[in-house]
Amino acid sequence: MFKKAVIGFILLLVAAAASAQETPIAARTIRIATEGAFPPFNYLENNEPQGFEVDLGKALCEAARLTCIFVVHEWDGMIRGLLRQEYDAIMASLFITEKRKARIAFSKPYYRIPASFIARKDGDIADSRPASVSGKLVGVVADSEHVRLLEERYPDAIIKDYSKLEEATLDLLAERLDLVIGDKLALTRFLETREGACCRLVGDAPFDPEISSPGAAIGLRREDAALKEAFDRALDALIADGTYDRIRAKYFPFDTKA
Repeated sequence: MFKKAVIGFILLLVAAAASAQETPIAARTIRIATEGAFPPFNYLENNEPQGFEVDLGKALCEAARLTCIFVVHEWDGMIRGLLRQEYDAIMASLFITEKRKARIAFSKPYYRIPASFIARKDGDIADSRPASVSGKLVGVVADSEHVRLLEERYPDAIIKDYSKLEEATLDLLAERLDLVIGDKLALTRFLETREGACCRLVGDAPFDPEISSPGAAIGLRREDAALKEAFDRALDALIADGTYDRIRAKYFPFDTKA
């Protein structure tokens, strides 16, 4: 009897999931999960989700003519919650990886933070081309994708590893390094500090898809192909009409389009 009840419950869940997928997306309320703990991408203000991803998500839903609500979910188990039908999409700086692609689908990437170089203002390094970085001592966080980028695309740079980006920027300030490479958002924040007045942005490293993720994208269930298509079209429209850049400019002083 118990076994029959369990089987019946499972069949009910399967039927409910199938029904949800068969319902036209315009008639559904799309639930978008975010973490609410990763500013400026997503955070809570008066217990309401805010941030770049929330603003962009609302604009995407408006462009796609979808009714959407944001729900907060802790980072751990977020993909599991999606697969359990607890919500329909994830916008929580979920970067595309091969491991995640084995479990879920992704929209087109909606942001990527470039890798950038900074140097002292009194230095003579003109740009971020490999020839300009050749022979220069470059600080980088150990075991990061930026190490591999230096090794493969800047083979003539002299690499010095650090456990934290703050340690590298401190050595740059003390003239023990020629350059530091890192996440552009983190480096931009450093340049805005009193200590960062010593230094300047040299330029971005070229994006290499063999080394870095394509970017953060909306996580979706594989069977929700219509929702993926709707979000992809909406993202293209927001980029084309300038809405994306208007939203981005509220949070970042540089381009984040993937």
